Amino acid sequence: MDYYVNTQAQANGDHEVHTAECSYLPHRANRVLLGDFANCSAAISEARKYYTSVNGCYYCANACHTS
Repeated sequence: MDYYVNTQAQANGDHEVHTAECSYLPHRANRVLLGDFANCSAAISEARKYYTSVNGCYYCANACHTS
C-alpha cells in the first residue's frame, strides 16, 4: 500500500503518515509519497528520514498512532 507524509505539521509538531486511501489524506500540495510499504511501521521509518516528529494517522495507520 502507498503511504504519504503530511508536509504540514499538526499543532503538536507531528507530521502524520497516511495511506493512499485515507479519507484524511492531505491535499496533494501538502503531502509527499513515501512509497509502497507492507505496514505503517515501515512507512514511519521512511518518514523519519524527512521529519524527526512523525506519527501515524489515527484513522488509517492506527497501529502507528502514538499521540
